[in-house]
Amino acid sequence: MNFYIIIPAHNEESSIGLTLNSLVNQTLKPKRIVVVNDNSTDDTQNIVEAYKTKYSWVELINSKSSNEHLPGSKIINAFYKGYDVLDSNYDVICKFDADLIFPNNYLEQLSVHFNKNKKLGMAAGFCYIEKNGEWILENLTNKDHIRGALKAYKKDCFLQIGKLKPSMGWDTVDELLAKYYGWELLTDESLHIKHLKPTGISYNKASKYLQGEAMYKMRYGFIITLISAIKLAYKKRRFDLFKDYMVGYFKARKNKIAFLVTEEEGEFIRNLRWKGMLKLLNKTYK
Repeated sequence: MNFYIIIPAHNEESSIGLTLNSLVNQTLKPKRIVVVNDNSTDDTQNIVEAYKTKYSWVELINSKSSNEHLPGSKIINAFYKGYDVLDSNYDVICKFDADLIFPNNYLEQLSVHFNKNKKLGMAAGFCYIEKNGEWILENLTNKDHIRGALKAYKKDCFLQIGKLKPSMGWDTVDELLAKYYGWELLTDESLHIKHLKPTGISYNKASKYLQGEAMYKMRYGFIITLISAIKLAYKKRRFDLFKDYMVGYFKARKNKIAFLVTEEEGEFIRNLRWKGMLKLLNKTYK
């Protein structure tokens, strides 16, 4: 299978070389890697250029944007600057972060999964972070959720869901829309990816309401947003986040911010969320 990989990168001199090294040494080589150097002020550009010189299928795009780190729109806008230089001769397109170290069989194993199941739209492994000298699972979400750091989409699925939304929540709405269109998702617990920078470490105060805004834009509605906000805040052991999420939701509702999904897609998403919550509840009290 032809894998095209896009890596948005902002001041990643400490990790981008490790990420690229793990990708150029895959047992199944990607056909193209595009690194979008997004307004970096460190040595990111020079590190990528060294790989570009050695590997003809590694490319570099230098881009200018704000220094403000807003999860969602900034990284997806950078993704599209890489996507725009690619042709359509791919089977799988990947959006990877610039702080990951992949096992050398990663792409080969994904290709096995995609070839085996024609309805498989997205697949990934699991992120591990270093803690006290050991690599442990970065347990922030359900195990069936594909992390935004390492998305891989079958071409038809990617196009059918309307590609990626430049908004906080893009890495949730993509999965929900994939399910809406009948695609399946797979997470492979045997594939361990080292995540060098824990999620959210560089988020700033301006981004704190965006999670709640995203829930509104995905048409969760108040009750599902309330439950999801409690769950996320509990998962991160920070009650203040619950308040931020709900403030973000109500601000978005008051300002009538544009939705990311249609009414029909929103109804499907709410039903899917309710089914998931009821399933979890039944499992807890059995």
